[in-house]
Amino acid sequence: MNRIFSVIFWATILSILSCSTKTRVIQKYTTTDPFIEGLISKMTLDEKLGQMTLFTTDWESTGPTIRGGYEDDIRKGRCGALFNSHTVAFTTRLQKIAMEESRLKIPLLFGYDVIHGYKTVFPIPLGEAASWDLDAIEKSAYIMAKEGAAAGLHWTFAPMVDITRDPRWGRVMEGAGEDTYLGSEIAKARVRGIQGNSFDKADRLIACVKHFAAYGAPFGGRDYNTVDMSERMLREVFLPPYKAAIDAGALTVMTSFNEYDGVPASGSKFLLTDILRNEWKFDGFVVTDYTSMNEMVAHGVVADEADAGILALQAGVDMDMQGAIYQEKIKKGLKTGEITMEHIDRSVRNILKIKKKLGLFEDPYRFSNPDRERQTIMNPEHLTIARDVARKSVVLLKNNGALPIPAKVRKILVAGPLADDKDNLTGVWSASGEGRHCVSLLEGIKSHPASGAIEITHVKGCDIDSDNKSGFDEALRAAAGADLIVLAIGEHKDMSGEAASKAMIRIPGVQEALLEALSATGKPVVTIVMNGRPLVLSKVHEKSAAVLEAWWLGTQAGNALADILFGDYNPSGKLPISFPMHEGQIPVFYSHKNTGRPFDPNSKWNTKYLDLPNDPLYAFGYGLSYTTFSYSLPGADRTDFSGSQSVSISVDVKNTGNYDGEEVVQLYVRDLVGSVTRPVKELKGFRKIFLKKGESKTVRFTLTPADLAFYDRNMHWVTEPGEFDIFVGSDSNTQNKIRIRYSK
Repeated sequence: MNRIFSVIFWATILSILSCSTKTRVIQKYTTTDPFIEGLISKMTLDEKLGQMTLFTTDWESTGPTIRGGYEDDIRKGRCGALFNSHTVAFTTRLQKIAMEESRLKIPLLFGYDVIHGYKTVFPIPLGEAASWDLDAIEKSAYIMAKEGAAAGLHWTFAPMVDITRDPRWGRVMEGAGEDTYLGSEIAKARVRGIQGNSFDKADRLIACVKHFAAYGAPFGGRDYNTVDMSERMLREVFLPPYKAAIDAGALTVMTSFNEYDGVPASGSKFLLTDILRNEWKFDGFVVTDYTSMNEMVAHGVVADEADAGILALQAGVDMDMQGAIYQEKIKKGLKTGEITMEHIDRSVRNILKIKKKLGLFEDPYRFSNPDRERQTIMNPEHLTIARDVARKSVVLLKNNGALPIPAKVRKILVAGPLADDKDNLTGVWSASGEGRHCVSLLEGIKSHPASGAIEITHVKGCDIDSDNKSGFDEALRAAAGADLIVLAIGEHKDMSGEAASKAMIRIPGVQEALLEALSATGKPVVTIVMNGRPLVLSKVHEKSAAVLEAWWLGTQAGNALADILFGDYNPSGKLPISFPMHEGQIPVFYSHKNTGRPFDPNSKWNTKYLDLPNDPLYAFGYGLSYTTFSYSLPGADRTDFSGSQSVSISVDVKNTGNYDGEEVVQLYVRDLVGSVTRPVKELKGFRKIFLKKGESKTVRFTLTPADLAFYDRNMHWVTEPGEFDIFVGSDSNTQNKIRIRYSK
């Protein structure tokens, strides 16, 4: 009897625990919204899976049309979201199918890659990051969201917050560069700009943080390639910008194509549930990247697409982009018991919550206002702001007095394949932007008031990617009569972006040869480089009197560059990523760690190249101005602090040159001794200030123990006692420092 009683007792206890666990799961994922719960209760399985399915239209290839069969899917509730669907006319037509011909009349969600502008195109994100101006970046993100929303969109697949230290990776142009702190601050600014605080005015979009996670670290810089790193590096370097975006309120997250720790991201419970949901308390929905769920078969972790869907749903993927696995294959998992209806209801609930937050259940056409579309898109205010953001994104890499253009200059040759180019100025991922709306460099120079008394000559000289030098002679003849040469060279816009990795990151074709020929005339050459990634610019630096890194600046590129050339705007950009001297240095980044044999120029037996310096050509944070700035030694209100105390770091900055200008004051930290090795420097603060010539300002930063924290040997996030060097200066090479001590 005692044995029987014991069996019954423990069976009862286990049953109670099982029910308790199940109750906790249901409580975790069930909303208190009776409308959503009631809607879910009415849905068939196919309608639920339809909400979890995202398809694309054929807009990009054939204009505003929808792929065969998708309209019927909308009618049957088998598709809850569409991307590449924009303009009020097109989205309204599709929404009417859902609202007038489907059983439950659940509104569609429309998405699009509005990455750096919808119709008014801003600089590529890497270029905007060079501004180090968070207010400007947030304003740019708001305008792109405002125009996208006016065109009937609800959702954008931005911001991309992937950290990368390898410029061979083409998608470096879409992020904020190599640094975790700067990347995190920009991630927050872009989410604030895209989403705002509410959707009441229908002038914001849902942000989608991508690509989760560590997409920016593929082996060899090859897009879609394997990623493999320690959890320490993942958490300290790559995850913080995603976390910052989530904390700023981002409502959706996109998975990445790569694997982490042997599991593709779209099937990673560690990433999507353990970290994203449980640690970070993310409450929106997760969407895959384009067919990345299907691609898990090629990765070799599942036998077929049905198993891929099961793995993804178990991991925490709510919506399948384009792969149709949830729509067509996932039912197998219900039959085998590998997934339950609770998994499906959880994902549907996550998606419906976002649709309700947008106000689509109250008014599915609230983003469909043709008058607002006409009044909003490319209005004069937006163009003015685009010009300002473009100016702030340009980085002056070299200047031997050629800029701003001296008053004595009376004849200018504007040369190079990008001098009068418009189509490339939008860069990649430019949404609905069109080259015909862009202002070319030549147009910007000719229309600038200062050019009225200057004779402007234009010669192309060569193409972007060609070995043909037949245009050189004409360029040299024109150069003979010029006082100054402005040369625009660089990449074609499709040479960077997705699926655009390059082993050799050089100026293509014979453009550098054209520069050499023009430089040999003895006339000063101002070289403007237009590109989507860091390039090897050693030859450009050597042969030019001045060098401007101009990225792809967007709609107002030419006007912005003319403002800089003629001195209306003093360049203030700073590099968000290092520019290597040679591809053999890659990856090259400022926040590396020391080795047991750190660099020593006087000894062979330490970490260095025999044929190249260790340092990049242009370091992270580097950028010149038409004026000069001097820094005092940093000061601190206390050099010893403990517990939860903070320390205030101050530095006096003076404009010592002849022009008013902006300076990005940068603060870096080095932990001298840690329980694990620490980087030689880490950015922990920056301020962009404006100083009139001769003016001085005291810039203050506050450091807390959290700013000095890291993962210790046991992977605990801690601030260890010890000494720290605090550097304050104009770029990551600064040695201007003070030492402080922290104790528990």
